Amino acid sequence: MSGAALGLEIVFVFFLALFLLHRYGDFKKQHRLVIVGTLLAWYLCFLIVFILPLDVSTTIYNRCKHAAANSSPPENSNITGSYATAIPRYFQHPCFKPWSYIPDGIMPVFWRVVYWTSQFLTWILLPFMQSYARSGGFSITGKIKTALIENAIYYGTYLLIFGAFLIYVAVNPRLHLEWNQLQTIGIAAANTWGLFLLVLLLGYGLEIPRSYWDGKKGYLLMKTYFKAAKLMTEKADAEENLERHHGDEVRKVNESIKYNHPLRKCVDTILKKCPTEYQEKMGRNMDDYEDFDEKHNTYPSEKSLVKLHKQVIYSVQRHRRTQVQWQILLEQAFYLEDVAKNEASATRQFVHTFQSPEPENRFIQYFYNPTVAEWYWECLLRPWFYRILAVVLSVFSVIVVWSECTFFSTRPVLSLFAVFIQMAEKTYNYIYIEMACFLSIFFLSICVYSTVFRIRVFNYYYLASHHQTDAYSLLFSGMLFCRLTPPLCLNFLGLTHMDSSISHQNTQPTAYTSIMGSMKVLSFIADGFYIYYPMLVVILCIATYFSLGTRCLNLLGFQQFMGDNDMTSDLVDEGKELIRREKRKRQRQEEGENRRREWKERYGHNREDSTRNRNVHTDPKESNFSDISTNRSSKYTRANNRTERDRIELLQDAEPLDFNAETFTDDPLESESGRYQPGGRYLSMSRSRIFDDV
Repeated sequence: MSGAALGLEIVFVFFLALFLLHRYGDFKKQHRLVIVGTLLAWYLCFLIVFILPLDVSTTIYNRCKHAAANSSPPENSNITGSYATAIPRYFQHPCFKPWSYIPDGIMPVFWRVVYWTSQFLTWILLPFMQSYARSGGFSITGKIKTALIENAIYYGTYLLIFGAFLIYVAVNPRLHLEWNQLQTIGIAAANTWGLFLLVLLLGYGLEIPRSYWDGKKGYLLMKTYFKAAKLMTEKADAEENLERHHGDEVRKVNESIKYNHPLRKCVDTILKKCPTEYQEKMGRNMDDYEDFDEKHNTYPSEKSLVKLHKQVIYSVQRHRRTQVQWQILLEQAFYLEDVAKNEASATRQFVHTFQSPEPENRFIQYFYNPTVAEWYWECLLRPWFYRILAVVLSVFSVIVVWSECTFFSTRPVLSLFAVFIQMAEKTYNYIYIEMACFLSIFFLSICVYSTVFRIRVFNYYYLASHHQTDAYSLLFSGMLFCRLTPPLCLNFLGLTHMDSSISHQNTQPTAYTSIMGSMKVLSFIADGFYIYYPMLVVILCIATYFSLGTRCLNLLGFQQFMGDNDMTSDLVDEGKELIRREKRKRQRQEEGENRRREWKERYGHNREDSTRNRNVHTDPKESNFSDISTNRSSKYTRANNRTERDRIELLQDAEPLDFNAETFTDDPLESESGRYQPGGRYLSMSRSRIFDDV
């Protein structure tokens, strides 16, 4: 089993990162370099979290082996008889290899490659790719030039910070500047920045237990109504923004720059990024027979086209994302309303308002049927399960807060994480050590990473599921992960007293700590910032418990969900009305489809037979002309579909009749004599066949 655990975790973590990236990214539409860069960043960060418990267990075994090698029996010891069996236990430590033991020399090389690769990604490659992906240039050279200009200030800021540390070390007469110390300064600067952000995100992420405690259906339904009202505003804004850029600016550019203009390729590139309906609209209004130099018009410059291209990419991505999120939110609201209705059901059978369009697996249908499993789980067991989970997570949160405030105390040991690890170290129970380490660092990672997935910086950074995250946000998340994971692991090693700079013991450090180097070069960071700054998590937890951040954002004009606020109540009522309107709309659509399906099953065969008999006795020329007329009428009918449907949807309070534009039309070329139209109309005469003999 030597090294097998390391190999298994490497493979497992890769598929975990790939699964999460597939959920948030779009492999088909986004650039391959963006996918590869983000996948590598996520993979390396998740790998550090999963491999670190193996490093801890291997280090404890190496300490035991080192202590056993240095121990020797006392002189003139004559232990015989029944005490002879106690000699190995008295003079030697019970050192046996753990099942996940990693041979010497592998972990230092592994950590060195993983750490410096992640630092190269977060400080150099990913910021450059981020600017490259967001650039509106039409060529690779133009995008690279834009990315270099945008990152000049970015790189200059960090060089200034690194120079300040360098000057401090050079001025201090007691320090001699060497390569290892210079490397330690760079690591200290990166970890200081990461720890500063880590504590802020950790304090916000420790509210996870409250989110499960407030998981009651009524509370979630009101919050969903609130989200629906806000999302509808964002959706309308995205549509307006898209219409303004495409309806005005792109149209003007498309009409002014003709087919033989040198910048026409740039305009075509912009049009390709537009939705299909806009491309068709622009294509119909383009006159390719007019040269660009026949009129002395003012043409836009390439720089303005680059700016317009960037705006179009952003507008299209935002519009597509809001459309998908609106559909997802509707499904969530319909589901919560179904749960609220079925809770009072006497038959204990879960009834859905709308059936899922995707057929469920037979295995899932057998164990999760609406009669037993679904009703008991959704209406009875899930609330209690969430309450129990909230209590367990609350215990972990209290342990984290207590340990962050007391991990610097070594005598007595007050950090609960250190107490658990030292108790297991005395018995050399490696499985317990690895499980305790994994659960501890996994909970810390969940608190930090979940905040990264939930936070939203206006419309510039936002991780949206169902493949709706843009390239800029994916790369930015990779940068955050690579900057947060190393200080997170150092903080965990400090909580467990596996870091010698915290425990102040002359013991063998972990391989990960040896790569970080000794922080004694910068004593004010090692003995000050790393020790006392994590205590700030207490203040952040108090602020999160009383929702101080939410209240401040609400005062600044950013509407947040607050139960005791009039604005929240108004938005909840507005969202409830929007959901009710969408539900009526979907019900009318389903009723119309059901009526058409029943009519087709009842009268479809007779109609096909009569049509086939009439075609047999019809002249071929007349048949051809009739087919042309029918095709023309169907084209006209499809053209009027959207307008007629939008006009009908305005009748919100009317009876849910089935008026569909596909069947209800005033085009005379569509009707046929004596035939029933699926929309419910009979026509007494045929207008489309009057001129068949002409």
